Amino acid sequence: MHRFFIYLSYDGENYHGWQLQPNAVTVQQRLQECLSILLRCPTSVVGAGRTDAGVHAKLMVAHFNSESEIDSGLLAHKLNQILPPDIAIFKIREATLDAHARFSARSRTYKYYISTAKQPFYRQYAWRNYFPLNYELMNEAAKILFEYDDFTSFARLHTDVKTNICHMMQAHWERSTEDGTLWIFTIQADRFLRNMVRAIVGTLVEVGREKLSLDGFRRIIEQKDRCKAGGSAPGYALFLEDIEYNDDLFIK
Repeated sequence: MHRFFIYLSYDGENYHGWQLQPNAVTVQQRLQECLSILLRCPTSVVGAGRTDAGVHAKLMVAHFNSESEIDSGLLAHKLNQILPPDIAIFKIREATLDAHARFSARSRTYKYYISTAKQPFYRQYAWRNYFPLNYELMNEAAKILFEYDDFTSFARLHTDVKTNICHMMQAHWERSTEDGTLWIFTIQADRFLRNMVRAIVGTLVEVGREKLSLDGFRRIIEQKDRCKAGGSAPGYALFLEDIEYNDDLFIK
């Protein structure tokens, strides 16, 4: 048995997220269909995580098993030929059998984009904001995230996860150096809960509009109640940016 990791990206606009769903088209579904055609046997893939409907990935990682050896470069080339244009394969690497796309990941990084002006080319990839935001205050609130590891207040309700503990590594806003009308929120942790990033962004925007104080933001985290936090920011402006693994998981 051989295990392979697939590195891919996708535009999430036409998909109901990554995860397989009944009566809905997902990225995982499309990838499995194409892999099964090329490998000539039913092949399932396991993703490093889930992205919600409309969310994009500059880098997603998934693994699959094969009983035979595979020319990974050739397979990546053939996958790109038959996958739809909004899904692209970067590379395929053979990994150890105990390597797992989800559980072996050291960290995930997301970026969220907010546009402060009408920009035709951002309309599908950045949240157009019509209110002045205090980004300095939003960064002060983002620092508070590092004081906690239980993010129940930003987790989707009624999920099957065993713990809401996540360890934060980065969380900050910065203005794009190329376009001053674009603000980018970068957040990195060892793991994320479903809807977590969008809920954090939505709540930070309440801070930026000065409708929520820093103490109020802290209380929301401590209450561990999703109903107390702000609404979820739109999914189309969220990108899964990077996933990190230890090099010793890979054979070549």
